[in-house]
Amino acid sequence: MTTAAPLKPRIFFPLLACILSASFWLGFEHWINTAPLPDLRVATSAQCLDRNGRLLRAFPVTDGRWRLPITPDAVDPRYLTRLLAIEDQRFYQHSGVDPLALLRAAWQWLRDGRIVSGGSTLTMQVARRLDGRSTRTLGGKLQQIRLALALERQLDKNAILTAYLHLIPQGGNLEGVRSGALAWLGHEPQRLTAAESALLIALPQAPETRRPDRNPQALHRARDAILQRLHAADLIDALELTAARREPLPHQRRPLPLLAAHLTARQQHAHPERASQHLTLDAQLQQRLEILAADRAAALGERVSLALLVAEHTTGEIWAAVGSPALLDEARRGHLDMTRAIRSPGSTLKPLIYGLAFEDGIAHPESLIEDRPSGFDGYAPSNFDRAFQGTVSVRHALHASLNIPAVRLLHAVGPARLMARLRRAGVQPVLPHGSAPGLAIGLGGIGVHLTDLVQLYAALARGGAPIAVRATREPATADPLMRPVLDARAAWLVSSVLAGVPAPDRANAAQIAFKTGTSYGYRDAWALGFDGRWVVGVWTGRADGAPVPGLAGIDAAAPVLIDVFAQLGPRTPLPPPPPGVRPLRHAELPEMLRHVPAAHRTADATDTLEIAYPPANARIDLGLTRGGSATALVLRVRGGTPPFTWFADSEPIAREPFSRNTHWTPKGSGYMTLVVVDGRGASARVRVRVE
Repeated sequence: MTTAAPLKPRIFFPLLACILSASFWLGFEHWINTAPLPDLRVATSAQCLDRNGRLLRAFPVTDGRWRLPITPDAVDPRYLTRLLAIEDQRFYQHSGVDPLALLRAAWQWLRDGRIVSGGSTLTMQVARRLDGRSTRTLGGKLQQIRLALALERQLDKNAILTAYLHLIPQGGNLEGVRSGALAWLGHEPQRLTAAESALLIALPQAPETRRPDRNPQALHRARDAILQRLHAADLIDALELTAARREPLPHQRRPLPLLAAHLTARQQHAHPERASQHLTLDAQLQQRLEILAADRAAALGERVSLALLVAEHTTGEIWAAVGSPALLDEARRGHLDMTRAIRSPGSTLKPLIYGLAFEDGIAHPESLIEDRPSGFDGYAPSNFDRAFQGTVSVRHALHASLNIPAVRLLHAVGPARLMARLRRAGVQPVLPHGSAPGLAIGLGGIGVHLTDLVQLYAALARGGAPIAVRATREPATADPLMRPVLDARAAWLVSSVLAGVPAPDRANAAQIAFKTGTSYGYRDAWALGFDGRWVVGVWTGRADGAPVPGLAGIDAAAPVLIDVFAQLGPRTPLPPPPPGVRPLRHAELPEMLRHVPAAHRTADATDTLEIAYPPANARIDLGLTRGGSATALVLRVRGGTPPFTWFADSEPIAREPFSRNTHWTPKGSGYMTLVVVDGRGASARVRVRVE
């Protein structure tokens, strides 16, 4: 029996080394391949972008951190080159761990007794951020190495670089290069100076001890050290180095963009699953109009709010939406979105009433209509100034926003029809619970919001064709209820009248058709207008519905409307009349259109003769006791039948065949009795004191 000869040492030891090496390698591979990987999906802040991809607003991730989405191609390529030169020179060559960098870091630590440079690669830093465990212990460092090697086997270099750009800390609750650039530099990282690049590289190395708002000196030293290394690596020249060192550091954190706060919050609430939402707004226009709204609201009072909406009526796309002057202003209740608040529209529905009358052939802009005290089945409206102008043109009645002519025409066309046409425009008017539409809706006795009115005026601007205004880039869905609001002829006639409304304070309102409105009790002031491209709506008032004495659409909202159009650039001309339509003078009208027939009247309190001004027992300073020329006393009558004869202490002083207003200058001061007698012999009197 023979036995195997023992292996010779020269064969045994190499074989043993191979077995041990293979075992080590297999064990090492197993160690890497079995590494428990954290969730590689990096949660980023949901964001709303404008029509050009600019950031309107972002929302923090669930843990309250700001981690804005970014890709390497959206970052300045010079920053990426400088980052790799400082943090990971062999990023594209190693497999997650750079042995040369680890050896260099260890040698420097042994030589100097302190950490001179880190040996972590970008992949190792990503591993640390994903894993969350400390790397100050040997076990923590080994786990970081293990995870980095595993990551390199799961992800390509671009994905790892993208994760790094999202996860690097930037101080406080800021993560990612984009969050840091916006918060500390005030702009996106697409273009970065050498100094800015060095800052964004230095800050993540010690994010809390180098925060610009807490320890700018430490950040300054670290930035300049990195700049020196970039110069030594020939990535910046001496001139750039000198200029970069002189560049000042930021000293406070800037707020991240928060434009169109109300609209973007509504969009995010509607679609929380979307990482990015592309809206139709324009960030630059939005920012300018938010500043304008804040300035104008401040001038109107500390509790007054203001909202505005700008849409392109040719497409229905909203370009700017300001829900309040300041989101965090509690005095103005800035958290309330006043573009969606239900309010009384005042006189802003009158153009649609007139349009219906034009469509039905009841009236024409040059028709004459009566502005006299009238009753309509128990409803007795009065004008805003409690005065009446007698016989006026329909054009003038709409220009002056007279109430009696508007109600007269609404009585003729019918309140239910007005409601139906509003719904055709996509407006959802709100009536008091259980009530039917009456004539009062023509003067604001109904609830709508600013977006409703912008949509209605967009239809007027489009020749009566409705369109849904929207803020999303998705195509608008057809609404079966939206049908022509007016025929093209009637819509153009209304637009031609509104284009001639006198502008406030000699403002430039050329090529703008607009209408103002003031709700009962000075609670809401409105201005709605359009040119050949844009439709703009402005509301101002108190968000809590309290009155603001003296707040009127023509004084408070119309100037803002004109300023908004100025921000939109050159005016787009209003469209020409449709085929077959041409302006007519009163004398050219058919006989039946020359005068709007009076509606049926019922006897009511408005027929009672009253002295509207001066009120009884008033003391009126006319300058009679100061010498010089005295001011004439305005005498105004309400109700009754003309002509009107006025008396002062039984002496006749004026006779007006039709007008309800007259002026008279007393000869002296003191108490006196004023009497007016109308054509039926009725009389009214007041006793006043003039001084």
